[in-house]
Amino acid sequence: MAWVILVCAGLLEIVWATALKQSDGLSRLWPSVIGIGGAVLSFTLLAVALRQLPAGTGYAVWVGIGAVGVAVAGMVLFCETVSVARVLFLSIIVVGIVGLRLVEA
Repeated sequence: MAWVILVCAGLLEIVWATALKQSDGLSRLWPSVIGIGGAVLSFTLLAVALRQLPAGTGYAVWVGIGAVGVAVAGMVLFCETVSVARVLFLSIIVVGIVGLRLVEA
């Protein structure tokens, strides 16, 4: 169950980071509320997951999910550059996340 909670926390990291991008420096109300609320919920779920998972593994997976998700969201929603190198290195992060899961299984 800790892994499900951790993945949810990582997905919320994508939501809050993307919302903060949309908040225009916290000057737009609803994206700011979603960003800050999502961050609080994401941190809370991370803390709950870390009750059962090693801190290093949990944090690395949480950050990895968020980093890859925000990068993909940037490419899709904000027309950020898509290149073979960028996709390759994001794929390497995904392999690391899966590897950590397999090691902790």
